[in-house]
Amino acid sequence: MPTSSPRAGVATACAAALTLSALLTGTAAAQPAAAAAPAGYQNVRINEVTSSGNDTVELYNAGSTAVSLSGWKASDDSFAPQGFTPSAPTVPAGGFVTFDSPKGLGDSDKLVLYTSDGTVVDRVEWATDAAKPAMARCGGDGTGAWVTTTAATTFGAPDAPGCPSSPPASSRVRINEVTSDGADTVELYNGGTSAVALGSWKYVDGDTGHTPVPLSSSAPSATSIPAGGHVTFTSAPGLGDDDSLFLLDGNGTSVDSVTWATGGAKPSDERCADGTGWFRTATTATLGGSNSCSGSGGGGAGGQTGRLLGGGGALTSGCAPEAPSGTGSAPAGTLAWPGGPDVRIADTVCAFTTSTGPEGRDLSGLAFDPANPSVLWAVKNKNWLYKLVKSNGAWVPDATWSASGKQIRFAGGTGRPDSEGLTVGGNGHLYVTSERDNTSNTVPKDTIMEFDPAATGGTLTPLRQWDMTAQFPQLDTGSKDDANLGFEGVGYVPDGWLTANGWADPLTGSAYDPARYPLHGSGLFFAGLEWDGTLHVYALNSDGTYTTLGTVATGEGSVMDVLFDAGTQRLVATCDNTCGETHTFLKVGAGGAIVPDVTYTNPAVMPTDNLEGFALAPVSTCVDGAREAVWSDDGSYGFGAGTSSFGHALYSGTFPC
Repeated sequence: MPTSSPRAGVATACAAALTLSALLTGTAAAQPAAAAAPAGYQNVRINEVTSSGNDTVELYNAGSTAVSLSGWKASDDSFAPQGFTPSAPTVPAGGFVTFDSPKGLGDSDKLVLYTSDGTVVDRVEWATDAAKPAMARCGGDGTGAWVTTTAATTFGAPDAPGCPSSPPASSRVRINEVTSDGADTVELYNGGTSAVALGSWKYVDGDTGHTPVPLSSSAPSATSIPAGGHVTFTSAPGLGDDDSLFLLDGNGTSVDSVTWATGGAKPSDERCADGTGWFRTATTATLGGSNSCSGSGGGGAGGQTGRLLGGGGALTSGCAPEAPSGTGSAPAGTLAWPGGPDVRIADTVCAFTTSTGPEGRDLSGLAFDPANPSVLWAVKNKNWLYKLVKSNGAWVPDATWSASGKQIRFAGGTGRPDSEGLTVGGNGHLYVTSERDNTSNTVPKDTIMEFDPAATGGTLTPLRQWDMTAQFPQLDTGSKDDANLGFEGVGYVPDGWLTANGWADPLTGSAYDPARYPLHGSGLFFAGLEWDGTLHVYALNSDGTYTTLGTVATGEGSVMDVLFDAGTQRLVATCDNTCGETHTFLKVGAGGAIVPDVTYTNPAVMPTDNLEGFALAPVSTCVDGAREAVWSDDGSYGFGAGTSSFGHALYSGTFPC
């Protein structure tokens, strides 16, 4: 088998003054050397094509930096590579560019995309009428499987609106791992719920002169792939250090592809988790089994440890990003983020400006609704509450609840709470913390307020309110900075977890007995204090009183958000850049006290900002071993002015189930 890919040979020959046409025809001619492939080219993917007459092609850049299209070309089944005129000279990070195929596209055809030096970037192939109205990547721009769309084309925008609600079973088969270490093995994974026949499927590498190879000739026993199963085979043409692999179904329609640069695919490139996400270079190949996802990241995208996807857009009036402050170090023993390395910007630019001032930067606490995981609740420092739902991969205000959020007040309809954290109680109500009244922001007002999300109107007042200000005299110094170090987060913890794990009630020294607090409902509330990183435990009684059940040391210097995660059976205390962007998971220890268990950093690709909100989706949403994690940036600063993240407040990644 070859030790270098045909495509790597193309690049070398170009550097030796061979033209692209000479390479394709096998004849040599003296020409100036072509420009090298631009950095990040592997992140550019063909995302949608149509053969309905206008023969348009859409490209998507899933990387974190823009990629120039200068000198790029395209070919199909019948014409040699030709230049094209894109709608923009570069593909922005997380953005789209379209162009009309230079020679048209047929009902049954293929399209190959090249950089200026002849490097194959991506390829899509379709059967008769499969690109009518269009062929699009469904299940994620740039990463999804190719499916014939059921609605009008979505050129220049995310593909989700045109994707069918029930895609064919074959679209769930993905290239899951590849190796170019000499064994040149390919692994497929079926993420669907039914077996898929592979009898007439084919594959081809990055050499456009190669004819697709029947899968059956490389893996005679692989007649089908079971649901949740793997199939491996050895590439007949071999795989190089700098190459591609394309998978075709029995009709000749593209199913999936992967492209890697020099240094990738050794020992292997793998999807994290199985069947989902972009490829990364693995530490150890796991062919035929679940991927380890323990690598250095990014083999399929130029060696990045992770990718910050999406973003862009111009700042609007009233949107005032705020640079982070108070950056400190992480607690000792902190571990790397255990989820996927890639993170997506998950809101539109300046999405949370309000009528009360230039507060586009202020989005703080987050909480998934356990009764409806498609809803994410968010609270903003300057007394605004949002019900968010997904639209084209972004979290946006639910227009049926309020398209611009709802204002909240203290009991009696007074004041403007400096609302920082929220949680969903056992009764489905929202419990919001405030550390001061912004109409008098030098005075602390550490309270927990209970709101009914079903209440009508644009302004919400609490059903009940509990004021703990007197417990924290250190915050009442006349300084607005000290008053701003109160309750930052709150998490509802069910009684069942506390009793099942043997939590000792600090007030009695014996096992916690919920019946001792008859008016408290079905759980306790853990409020995080920014001042010193402690959690304060409360039984919130229905008569408006409360009982304090001690404090918990988190090991963090500050706490910005608190949640109880049923998936890990842990209480989670989050700290922003003050503590190195970390999350401490706490458990009930052998002695009955709640103690730190493990601390994780954020994914390395994320900015070091005032990321004050953190939420983990319930395990009911898990797909292929992963679920969503969401962060909020109190300053919407991202990596600063001019970056794709500037003006955005929400980020979405993955966390293990």
